[in-house]
Amino acid sequence: MCFGLSPGNRHAAPVVLELLRTYRPSVDFLVMDRANEDDRRRQLASNCGYTPVVPPKSYRMQPWKYDKAIYMKHNEIERMFRLNNEKRCVATRYDKLDVTYLSFVCLAFINIAQQDFF
Repeated sequence: MCFGLSPGNRHAAPVVLELLRTYRPSVDFLVMDRANEDDRRRQLASNCGYTPVVPPKSYRMQPWKYDKAIYMKHNEIERMFRLNNEKRCVATRYDKLDVTYLSFVCLAFINIAQQDFF
């Protein structure tokens, strides 16, 4: 898993594009939500060697097929981030430095993993 910080007043899409360009895990599929379903991100995911798994928006003129069983894993990722936000130091972000905040995010993910979340 990888994650990055984006400013609270900006969209996370530029961070997603940067993570796709730099992070290369050994997985075949990239599960994305509909906010990242534009042609550019799907093409970038394909160019990086991933199979993008994202449902098309309802207004698409030429919708594509996607693996619904794999997309259902998106729910597990969302639940993990919800559990992470239950940690007060993560949800409120009192830290002034990004590195301090990221360390608390990592600790919260470790705590979730120890609770046998998956």
